[in-house]
Amino acid sequence: MDSVRFETAEQVRKACRTGQHSAPTSGLAQGFQQGNLVILPAAYADDFLRFCVRNPKPAPILGVSEVGDPKLPSLGADLDIRHDAPRYRIFRNGEPTDTATDIEALWRADFVTFVLGCSFSFETALLRAGIPVRHIEADRNVAMYETNIPTVAAGPFAGPLVVSMRSFSPQDAIRAIILSSHLPQAHGAPVHIGDPAQIGIHDIAKPDFGDAPDIRPGDVPVFWACGVTPQTAIRHARPEIAITHAPGHMLVTDLRAEIA
Repeated sequence: MDSVRFETAEQVRKACRTGQHSAPTSGLAQGFQQGNLVILPAAYADDFLRFCVRNPKPAPILGVSEVGDPKLPSLGADLDIRHDAPRYRIFRNGEPTDTATDIEALWRADFVTFVLGCSFSFETALLRAGIPVRHIEADRNVAMYETNIPTVAAGPFAGPLVVSMRSFSPQDAIRAIILSSHLPQAHGAPVHIGDPAQIGIHDIAKPDFGDAPDIRPGDVPVFWACGVTPQTAIRHARPEIAITHAPGHMLVTDLRAEIA
């Protein structure tokens, strides 16, 4: 479906809800905050909240639901978390077992939803500044990697930091770093610049999540903390069930992602 038609967050959510859109959301509804999803049984919610507080770079909190409530009105008046992301990832006992485009059949009365900030939200600022975003130009999902950087554990939640990577000319890399630093709810400034081996990435052409990157001669790779990080923590915590977004397939909220 042509992404040009998705000018608002509500349009994206409606397209997800009706089954018209199930692809990654980078570049859609520019200027609106996109969010990573983590849905857990309430017994795990307090520990996961502490995990987010202790790891604000990969897990900046945009919203938390009431127990059993699929609505998050502070993020969108019509928002229903069971239908409004393009693709979900289902974990059972810590292992990803399936994906789905709707989770109403899986919904439980004890679920708590966490919506966490996403780096897609600062891409609007880059595009408006005339900075090319390679994966958007190539119509690909962003490349994401597990690193050797540990997160701060909370209860059973622990694991390595996941990063997303965008490559730029050296001049554009400096501008992208400055612009992203103004949006802490979208992961803020990058966590690493340059040699990927220094953070445990041995082959930048083979990401752990997303699509292979489009890196041009002379480009500098820049790495941001990524909201897929909680998915590695879920594998460590091993709840009987957890639901997240599929990497790159974000919830688009009505919150604005603008630099003041």
